[in-house]
Amino acid sequence: MSLKPAELSQVLLVHPRFSRRAARYTSSDLEESIELIRATGAELVGVVDAPLTGVDAKHFIGSGKVDEVIAAAHDVCADTIIVDQPLAPGQERNLQRSIGLPVVDRIGLILDIFAQRARSYEGKLQVELAQLRHLSTRLVRGWTHLERQKGGIGLRGPGESQLETDRRLVRDRIALLRRRLARVHRQRGQNRARRARSDLPTLSLAGYTNSGKSTLFNRLSGGGVYAANLLFATLDPTLRKVELPGCEPLVLADTVGFVRDLPHELIEAFQSTLEEVSGADLILHVVDSAREEVAELKAEVNKVLEQIGAGSVPQLMINNKIDLLGRPPALERDVDGNPQTVWLSAQSGAGVELLHDAITELLTDRWQSYQLALAGVDGAIRAAVFQHGRITEEGFADDGGWDIQFEMAPADYQRLIGSRIACSDESSAN
Repeated sequence: MSLKPAELSQVLLVHPRFSRRAARYTSSDLEESIELIRATGAELVGVVDAPLTGVDAKHFIGSGKVDEVIAAAHDVCADTIIVDQPLAPGQERNLQRSIGLPVVDRIGLILDIFAQRARSYEGKLQVELAQLRHLSTRLVRGWTHLERQKGGIGLRGPGESQLETDRRLVRDRIALLRRRLARVHRQRGQNRARRARSDLPTLSLAGYTNSGKSTLFNRLSGGGVYAANLLFATLDPTLRKVELPGCEPLVLADTVGFVRDLPHELIEAFQSTLEEVSGADLILHVVDSAREEVAELKAEVNKVLEQIGAGSVPQLMINNKIDLLGRPPALERDVDGNPQTVWLSAQSGAGVELLHDAITELLTDRWQSYQLALAGVDGAIRAAVFQHGRITEEGFADDGGWDIQFEMAPADYQRLIGSRIACSDESSAN
């Protein structure tokens, strides 16, 4: 079911909350759920609070709370119920039958947002695959109005035949989408292999949705990635080659934001996209520092990073939105003196130069030492060494040239040597 504004105007949110969770966390969960509904373009007309000590096997929220939901839906003229928890297929069907209105769980809500936001060919394939995987668990007795009384051989009803047909069509479509995504996945793998051969370091932005990743991406790259104060404003991954002051060229990747209870179907469907994170040399973990539950949001992101195999990738913490806190930019280091956390505002640009310094310092750990003997006519090569590397020692040679020792990224050194050879060949030809 799609939650497009033309089809859905009035939503009643059922917000189950468990007594074991702290009050401030359940409050932030509710705010996030309201933002998710807002992201669909639908109108929230009411909220039913559902405190739980346990899960009801039939309805998830218990029969008494179901009666309350029915009354509230009638009072506010809601046409759809959204339950802010993942529901089992049976629970979703039972709620729908009892309430008499369409019921969408948290997973279906997130999938609908992804379906509205996907723009690229790959993104649309990934979202459709996730939706069909979710739908396949809900194709149960959907055609009971056609079914005859079951009995022996020859008494199988057309309702069951239709259900099997639906299941087969869904399975066939899933298989087709998997094949198409496999081709895209191979293309992404080839692109990553080319970047690895060029030895360009890759930095990936990761973080909770709406933490300011795309704004920071635009600030660092000068790109025009869509950024808005909406959950999942960016879905499709974007890669840009970036040259920061005093640093080797690098590839910067902006990917989809994470959220609590991210549906497993989405993690699997977006595997090739998320590999841009797991294959990175450094993860810029962007955090909305103005939110109270910062520690929990960090834990949610790290949980997803572990799921996609990126748990061991080095991280640089980016505490964004300091303008909302009224605190100055800062660069914090760990006990070994390495950059650990940068406090900045991607919106205003305050502290971004500290991020440049931190990235440069972390990436220059990859640099290696080299030595060159340059002739007097190699002034352009010497200038390139000063521009892209770090001189550790320099002396004049007897022939008027230079003997220099320097540190540089291996990829820049290979380009430097290539240009030197080209210059030598051109001089020989002349």
